[in-house]
Amino acid sequence: MAEDSGWVEVGGAEELAAKPVQPVTVGRRRVALTFREGRFGAISGVCNHVGGPLGEGRLDGDYVVCPWHGWKFHCTTGEGEPGFEEDRVPRHDVKVEAGRVYVSAEPVTTRNKKPHEPHPLARRPERAPGPIRVVGLSTTVMNRALPRYSTSDALLETALAHGDEALGCERRLIRLNELSFRACEGYYSKSARACTWPCSITQMDPDDQLDRVYEAIVHWADVILVATPIRWGAASALYYKMVERMNCIQNQITLSNRILLKNKVAAFIVTGGQDNVQAVAGQLLGFFAEVGCVFPQYPYIAHSRGWDAEDMERNVAAVRDSSDLHDAARELAARAVDMAKVLLASSIEDRKLLRGGRKAYGPARMKDV
Repeated sequence: MAEDSGWVEVGGAEELAAKPVQPVTVGRRRVALTFREGRFGAISGVCNHVGGPLGEGRLDGDYVVCPWHGWKFHCTTGEGEPGFEEDRVPRHDVKVEAGRVYVSAEPVTTRNKKPHEPHPLARRPERAPGPIRVVGLSTTVMNRALPRYSTSDALLETALAHGDEALGCERRLIRLNELSFRACEGYYSKSARACTWPCSITQMDPDDQLDRVYEAIVHWADVILVATPIRWGAASALYYKMVERMNCIQNQITLSNRILLKNKVAAFIVTGGQDNVQAVAGQLLGFFAEVGCVFPQYPYIAHSRGWDAEDMERNVAAVRDSSDLHDAARELAARAVDMAKVLLASSIEDRKLLRGGRKAYGPARMKDV
């Protein structure tokens, strides 16, 4: 591309006019070149939000829509959409001579980012003093207007009650079926950097209620108990809807070497009228290991009456009336809490060693290995 007297030739007008929005390179700058109603425009190709590629976006009226998260900027002025005018990306001058399109080498306006308060979830995870904290995540799907007995819910409630009443823990119960939250929209597949923490959906949609889950597992809980029924040989649909959105937690590890879940213990309750317990438990273990959790010995309990058990109402009775299964839920909670205590004690000792300097820390820890 030719450059002359502050102008950079980016291509033929007829060819470039065929696309409403396209990326071009002006020197070392990424630029979004637009064509609307017979007129070319050029704005920065870098979105104000997290650097999304505006040149790969689309036009919505006069506004370029960022393909990553939907932020909008005027195709010729670079100003944010109505209501967000304080946000602006730089614009470049454009001219057409002899059928060729030229863009100014330097932008003629500056970038302006409207101050945004950090999302509450973006704070640094720090464990506050206090007893062990246990969150239960119920992933069963129910008709809210017709409540009924849930075997996975019932065992989860038993485990949480034991943690509270017998082990002195604080507890929270989050039923995914009571939350309204969107499915993962695949920002990671657009670019790893498009999958943000907190989740882009959480940042953009104040009505999305998965922030309750993020707050509990990242900032509050020491122990995460996940309960799921078996549905066609797999965990519940709500479980998968949740963990797909939790990709933003794992992505922080791969993208920024930032571990959000530290000293967190995960354990699981799996119930189903039919079998496939080990496959479901394996998925649960694999995912929560990926996001940084550790597990107690015997990290899950499960119940199934086998492949040919079609009389599901008997499955409900079997769990409801089984003292052994409810005892197993209590024991699972106790194992998880014991593991959390070990991790927290180790973390406190590590901090003491670190205060003595890295030279003291290294050998001291090596002796323990």
